[in-house]
Amino acid sequence: MKHLIVKVLVNGIALMATAALIDGIYADSFVAVLLAAIVLGIINAIIRPIFVVLTLPVNIISLGLFTFVINGFMLKLTSIVVAGFEVSGFWAATLGALVLSVISTVLNWLITD
Repeated sequence: MKHLIVKVLVNGIALMATAALIDGIYADSFVAVLLAAIVLGIINAIIRPIFVVLTLPVNIISLGLFTFVINGFMLKLTSIVVAGFEVSGFWAATLGALVLSVISTVLNWLITD
């Protein structure tokens, strides 16, 4: 349970940093960011695998680069579900997903036991 709480907090911090760095991503409060981190985790666990399988031919042709578009769509979907967290466009979502994954990877690497 402690690991899950730390993971949500790290992803929340990464989302807040992404909102500060990318112009098209806005967050009203840290509570909205934490809720967005939880919703994004659920969306990535349930909906993202379906999209990855459905877009497999496009992903193979693009040598995996279409995954960034899928990640951006998941971030945009999160902003539709969570009030107080907004992503305003395709490029902001795609760039935000890329920045979010880099920041989240670095923070998780720094926090590992």
